[in-house]
Amino acid sequence: MARKLIYIVGGVVVALLIVVLVLPFVIDANRFRPEIESSLDTALNRKVEIGNIRLSILSGGITVENISISDDPAFNKGPFLKARSLNVNVDLMPLIFSRAIHITGLTIDQPSVTLLRSSSGTWNFSTLGAKQTETKTASASTTVNSTSNPDLSVHSFSLKNGTMIVGRTGGETRTHTYEKVNIKASDLSYTTQFPFELTAQAPGNGAIKLTGKAGPLNSQDAAATPLNANLEIKNLDLKSTGFVDPSAGISGVVDFNGTLNSDGHTATTNGKVTATRLQVVPAGSPSTQPVTLDYQAAYELKPQTGQLRSGNVHIGKATAELTGTFNNSGPVASVEMKLIGQNMPAADLESVLPAVGVTLPSGASLKQGTLNANLAISGPVDKLVITGPVNLSNAKLTGFDLGSKMGALSTLSKVGSVGDTDIQTFSSNFRVAPEGIRSDNLNIVVPAIGSMTGNGTISADHRLDFKMIARLGRQTNSSSQATTAGAAGGIPFKVQGTTSNPQILPDFGGIAGSVANGLKSGTAPIPSNTKDLGNALGGLFGGKKKQ
Repeated sequence: MARKLIYIVGGVVVALLIVVLVLPFVIDANRFRPEIESSLDTALNRKVEIGNIRLSILSGGITVENISISDDPAFNKGPFLKARSLNVNVDLMPLIFSRAIHITGLTIDQPSVTLLRSSSGTWNFSTLGAKQTETKTASASTTVNSTSNPDLSVHSFSLKNGTMIVGRTGGETRTHTYEKVNIKASDLSYTTQFPFELTAQAPGNGAIKLTGKAGPLNSQDAAATPLNANLEIKNLDLKSTGFVDPSAGISGVVDFNGTLNSDGHTATTNGKVTATRLQVVPAGSPSTQPVTLDYQAAYELKPQTGQLRSGNVHIGKATAELTGTFNNSGPVASVEMKLIGQNMPAADLESVLPAVGVTLPSGASLKQGTLNANLAISGPVDKLVITGPVNLSNAKLTGFDLGSKMGALSTLSKVGSVGDTDIQTFSSNFRVAPEGIRSDNLNIVVPAIGSMTGNGTISADHRLDFKMIARLGRQTNSSSQATTAGAAGGIPFKVQGTTSNPQILPDFGGIAGSVANGLKSGTAPIPSNTKDLGNALGGLFGGKKKQ
């Protein structure tokens, strides 16, 4: 008896194996193509075209080759998605015995997806799955109305090794390609939340990972689906992403870790951004120290405007507060921000000065001092303009001897080499823009030399063009009164050359008048004899002193 049971069970197993092997040849899966295309058309609200269909009994599904999903015609006449293959997981029994297709899951292999955003902020995937008219697909056994798809659900969805191209409509030609895109989600529906995970390789070998929960699916606008997720970005090369104009000079490598939450209308985010080798103007060069930002922000999805509610910028031990608004509705995002920093250690800030186009003289370094700044940051992010007052106090510039650079200007005051330069005050109203830096109301007090005031510019190629007035002589009190030559009207001079090698030159037209006025008013020291007077004037104008 036992032997008979074994024979019976064995026979059943063999019969099932024969069915599994033979069914794919008996059933022509391609005859289900119209039903499958119709089901996908209904589910996605897009025209779907598929190639050869293969029935896979062992995997419990249908493999569709060369699938193409059309784009929203308001965005693009080409495909929204093209894939090498699509595996449709189905219930086999209804398929075999009643030819009914019950889709339980989708797997898309090696797709190429094009995501486009209009100037109004609408994405081309927003209408994906949205229904305009009431339809009924008998083969899919699903009824769909004009507002929702309550019966539509997908047990599992995965997208493997895809390519995602992100761009804009309205004449914008720049696109950004993300590779190795993988998405996993389960239990997608119009009534409940579902877990998901997205990973991608950004341009420049950056890595993006977004995990969390989304849903319920918004049947009219997929982009408005609620979301609660964690976002992690590593090694995102700003210059390689293509989101900013390469000529803007903005570059650096960014890491991010934070949260992203959306109710479908307003998105909130907070986290930490770390930028290394940051540069923000064309004339700049990469910073040598990381810049970090701890922030909280809110973003309105439809008007595409947002507010940076709080932001703390850290550079070493220096901290500044960044707040303001941003607008992402144009071709390039724009900002209106305020950056306020008080008593920031100058030594820590030195590493980021090159990022905004400020370069210290060759071999020089800030070893002490504090800096206060109250700056406005405005304009498109690829053409930022930074304006406002900056004040550096009680600083030491090592490796740079300002006294030795004064040349002929030190003749009347007899100021010579001072070694490292101690700066009591360095203040100015600055304007930093892509074309260069403008400095107004510049005031420099170096106790060992005197005070200097004026205005000037630093071009995009770091060339200096300043017109200054020097009141030379050692400063004797906190009010910085000059005690020697030029105290009344001062001595005009120019600063030219480059930021790494500044050249201090006499302003010939102004010096003669300044000295003459000083001698006439008695404010300039009169040499004891005409020989000394001639030597002084000769030195100012670059002539050789006679001994």
